[in-house]
Amino acid sequence: MGTYEDVFRASTEDPEHFWLKAAEAIDWDVTPRRALDASGAPFYRWFPDGRLNVCFNALDRHVEAGRGEQPALVYDSPVTDTRRTYTYAQLRDEVAAFAGALAQLGVGHGDRVVIYMPMVPEAAVAMLACVRIGAVHSVVFGGFAPRELALRIDDAAPKVVVSASCGIEGKRVIAYKPLLDQAIELAAHKPQKSVILQRPQERAELGPDDLDWTALVATAPPADCVPVPATDPLYILYTSGTTGKPKGVVRDCGGYAVALHWSMGAVYDVGPGETMFTGSDVGWVVGHSYIVYAPLLAGATTVLYEGKPVGTPDAGQFWRVAAEYRVKTMFTAPTAFRAIRKEDPKGALTAGHDLSRLCHLFLAGERLDPETYHWASALLGIPVIDHWWQTETGWPIVANPVGIEAAPLKPGSPTLPLPGWDVRVLDASGEPVPAGVDGAIVVKLPLPPGALPTLWNDDDRYLASYLSAYDGYYLTGDSGHIDADGYVFVMGRTDDVINVAGHRLSTGSMEEALAAHPDVAECAVIGVADALKGQIPRGFVVLKAGSDREPGEVEAELVQLVRTRIGAVASLKDVTIVAALPKTRSGKILRKTMRGIADGHDEPIPSTVDDPGVIEDLRPVLRRPGHTL
Repeated sequence: MGTYEDVFRASTEDPEHFWLKAAEAIDWDVTPRRALDASGAPFYRWFPDGRLNVCFNALDRHVEAGRGEQPALVYDSPVTDTRRTYTYAQLRDEVAAFAGALAQLGVGHGDRVVIYMPMVPEAAVAMLACVRIGAVHSVVFGGFAPRELALRIDDAAPKVVVSASCGIEGKRVIAYKPLLDQAIELAAHKPQKSVILQRPQERAELGPDDLDWTALVATAPPADCVPVPATDPLYILYTSGTTGKPKGVVRDCGGYAVALHWSMGAVYDVGPGETMFTGSDVGWVVGHSYIVYAPLLAGATTVLYEGKPVGTPDAGQFWRVAAEYRVKTMFTAPTAFRAIRKEDPKGALTAGHDLSRLCHLFLAGERLDPETYHWASALLGIPVIDHWWQTETGWPIVANPVGIEAAPLKPGSPTLPLPGWDVRVLDASGEPVPAGVDGAIVVKLPLPPGALPTLWNDDDRYLASYLSAYDGYYLTGDSGHIDADGYVFVMGRTDDVINVAGHRLSTGSMEEALAAHPDVAECAVIGVADALKGQIPRGFVVLKAGSDREPGEVEAELVQLVRTRIGAVASLKDVTIVAALPKTRSGKILRKTMRGIADGHDEPIPSTVDDPGVIEDLRPVLRRPGHTL
């Protein structure tokens, strides 16, 4: 590919040529002659004259190329003690059969299908089946609350919902059908039918509008791939909105396929026949991009894992999976590794697992604190690569492009902007800031292929949410800086910068200091309202398993550690040891929720919360009097 500098320069100086060249790796029914359509700017469209089918590119073309017997998808479920491998030919046939079943229900080009599924192979089958017939899928995380599911049903207006009888969270079996029934009752839009995959752990009682997955597929003729315009929507993925109404991020077909295929080689260094294990969920963007679409587009083997990094049954499951399936690249969230480190601080559970084929560990979703980086690096002896992206972008903005040229790692930085992403840091007035100075991280328009072209049925909200703050730039909502070497440092969401007596301080910097303490497994710092200083920081830490130190002693050390590393201006004098931090199911710490509770607001528990009990246990600690207004 050339050096990183060469490739990056090519992507910015002549994006038309760069992305048309990348598009040659995709099979087109009508090959695009143009890369970018800027006629409707700031609504940009990629490959406007191309036609393709993404399912054909993910499955059929590999079978036609003679690689039908290669493993495509491996299902590993420690919670059900199940392992199953699908070859490309088998997965194509399963997808074609379910696509035929959807077509018999009247689902066709442009129709929407909501998928509300656990981490089972049928979730990926349903996604690809929609794409095969030109329908648009919207995956909703299995087990989401009925009200949240109802909001998404109303916004997407699906013809059909695909679900399962139950999901498994750790040791709990969660019945999905009652949640789905309640959501449909709440929703103004009524889907015509629901297709239910019956799982042996808990079978659902089917109603008059429900259909059994197995029975439906048994009588359905397989469906062929339907070519669609490259600018057609592939899927809608909802992300939380500040108004309470979720934002439907739209992903197009052509730009997404080109960008994801390119990223597999350039960023993750995974090619045909190699194995990628992404420890996430198909309900999140990471699962869409790097469990389902990107590995299959590249002809690789993908691992779909139903379980947790710890507790199903222990903190050694990721090592078992990596060894068993000869994984080359692993990708998960930093919070997963903090959980593993908390349970197994010495990494003893790697023993007995052959990890010699594991070349790269990629982490994203939360900021990778240097302590977790150093721990994983020392344990595995391979590059541990932080990288940064968002639901909206579909693939990484900043990463270490090991498939092009590996850059030296800097703890605390996800490394360099990837080709196609023109990343800048601006101050409040929209002026560029000097190297090393924090500001708002933005991306110069147009965004590259694969990023959202708009929000579902809401162009105005797309403009207001992302493009209105700085003319000609996409607002990421994150703050940070770019150093003299061009490395990007993402310090946290813009609202995680707090103002203490006129000093603007990053809570991410304070968390970095706290995480350096040898007894700390993970931490969060929030800014809470204060009558004298406007805001003051409060720290919350979880200790590693086996730590038997006196809490007061550790808390005093942590206060001193922040003072030593950042200075007295940090003003962090309040650190509390807690049993757990509240998180979303994708691993993000719920700092905004914690901040609202600490400030005395009646903060609702987000629908994305992993364990509501953690928030309830924290409420009295967060609302401790004496500091807040």
